[in-house]
Amino acid sequence: MFSLRKPLVLLALLAMGVAAGPAAAQGKSGEDRYPGVGRNATGKEVLAWDIDVRPDFKGLPPGSGSVQKGMDVWEAKCASCHGVFGESNEVFSPLVGGTTAEDIRTGHVARLKDPAFPGRTTLMKVATVSTLWDYINRAMPWNAPKSLSTEEVYAVTAYLLNLGGVVPENFTLSDSNIAEVQQKLPNRNGMTTRHALWPGNEFGKGARPDVLATACMSNCGPAPTLRSALPEHAGNNHGNLAQQNRLVGAQRGITTDGGASKAAQPGSAGKSGSAAPTALLEKNACMACHGMTQKLVGPAFSDIAGKHGGQLDYLAGKVKTGGSGVWGSTPMPPQPNLSDADARVIAQWLAAGAKP
Repeated sequence: MFSLRKPLVLLALLAMGVAAGPAAAQGKSGEDRYPGVGRNATGKEVLAWDIDVRPDFKGLPPGSGSVQKGMDVWEAKCASCHGVFGESNEVFSPLVGGTTAEDIRTGHVARLKDPAFPGRTTLMKVATVSTLWDYINRAMPWNAPKSLSTEEVYAVTAYLLNLGGVVPENFTLSDSNIAEVQQKLPNRNGMTTRHALWPGNEFGKGARPDVLATACMSNCGPAPTLRSALPEHAGNNHGNLAQQNRLVGAQRGITTDGGASKAAQPGSAGKSGSAAPTALLEKNACMACHGMTQKLVGPAFSDIAGKHGGQLDYLAGKVKTGGSGVWGSTPMPPQPNLSDADARVIAQWLAAGAKP
């Protein structure tokens, strides 16, 4: 049986649709152990995946972006979730605040040790500029990750650093000066390696991860039941979770709409009592900012329907162009990738009452 083990594992991988890569297809000396299985990744394929930026700035692409450019990008693509000045809103934690000129000088944020300070902002905690650049590049904006150009990522990072007093208003961040900016980050000296969770000589002799703790087995209470649940008022804020999970794996999701709601097909919304066009709302990240019956970043769909019921043309236009002032100062970004037909489907559903 042991002589068949490797071929059986390979066949199992192929049956599951998993392509064995070069590491599996080649031996230690590089010989082709399984001819016709796998291939070396092309240069473009490697670049598409290898986008991380390390604290030593390896992987950082060449480019630059000014604070002024960053402000324009921020107000168009970031402010709807994070506030015009990084103060955020009810959903997200503030990005800036809590740091001082003395923190920039010392590299330690004093308020991290102040239990009376109300919160912890991103610039209070982050220790490397690469963390900001890398996360903005790979994950922002929330409704269209990886859509920012290299110049826009540099510019947004520069604007965020300017809000925190790290760089001046006329500053242009680039791959050639980002290491200098690192030396001004408020909490650059706040990172510790004493936890010994990473390998390397920087931990010194005798540093070991705390992975050998002994569980206390005396005076134990009743065994807890581990489960997740949603409060009743939030049950259908994001549609029926049971319909949104893949049919593989152990997690299926719980039914959060009483089992009655189904995603509407394009063209089926707008009739009285129609189900929500969940697929369109999720595809265009509408539910990232709007709940079915609960305010998130923006108003609940039910509130929009109550205020603008029957106003089909108005709603279709607002869905496409966004704007601010109707529901407060937080702007809704435009949706240039949303077709007019899909915008009208969503508008018909809102105009008809936004029934879940």
